[in-house]
Amino acid sequence: MRNRRDFLRLVSGLGASLALGQASAAPRAAIQRAIPASGELLPVIGLGTWITFDIGDDIDARPQRLKVLQAFFEHGGGLIDSSPMYGSAEYVLGGLLRNIPRTQTLFAATKVWIWGKQRGIEQMEASRKLWGVPRFDLMQVHNLLDWEVHLETLKAWKREGRIRYLGVTTSHGRRHDELERIMTKAPLDFVQFTYNLADREAEQRLFPLARERRIAVIVNRPFQHGDLFDRVKGKPLPDWAREFDCDNWAQFFLKFVVSHPAVTCAIPATRQPAHLIENMGAGVGRLPDAATRQRMIQHFEKL
Repeated sequence: MRNRRDFLRLVSGLGASLALGQASAAPRAAIQRAIPASGELLPVIGLGTWITFDIGDDIDARPQRLKVLQAFFEHGGGLIDSSPMYGSAEYVLGGLLRNIPRTQTLFAATKVWIWGKQRGIEQMEASRKLWGVPRFDLMQVHNLLDWEVHLETLKAWKREGRIRYLGVTTSHGRRHDELERIMTKAPLDFVQFTYNLADREAEQRLFPLARERRIAVIVNRPFQHGDLFDRVKGKPLPDWAREFDCDNWAQFFLKFVVSHPAVTCAIPATRQPAHLIENMGAGVGRLPDAATRQRMIQHFEKL
């Protein structure tokens, strides 16, 4: 096990070596969506860090994660989402970010996940130091844990300029009834929940409410934790996917998600640089229209 000083020295060297490597092809301009509360634009494909960045002091894994982050920014990435719940992810992410150039587009989003006001404040400050950012762009209450207490803190921090936006999250498709009640009465800038081709429950109530209340939507689990790929394993991509600039199943799944007009950003997670580049390809070119989205659903359900 290495200490933090050793870790930073290592990733600094990795960053220098990567800079000497072969440059990737220039990416196309990223599709962006406006945050309803401000009009600020965000690329529709972000990056999640659950599991994939929880690698601690694993020396063998760090170069790969560094390449993932480098490719993310090279391909127009913005929002990176993490949480204290994700083990060492914030520690790893912060160390790597310090050694990557051109991170000006970073939209730093994390969460508070603990009981109690003071403990929440301490956790959020610890996260900020781990990331190495002066302030977070977005702070979210993770899985609604003690949300009433933490939202009071976040509202005060937003007024003071200590965060830019606030929100709440759920995962696994759970607690949508409670989330709907919160969205109705709380002053949220963002909400985060699950949506994908196999789990479209959010279409019924959460998406219409988000549009009505002018709340930005971050979609987690766009691949249903990889289950969607199992469903299409060995099956060819339909030829008509080229009509919306789709080259692979990852882009098929992601373009379905971000083509919904209520979605601001999707946050797929990956540990593979090649998969990251595929994911970012979903955020360029054409998106499926309403009729094509229905065709995608019908095709997927027949597989």
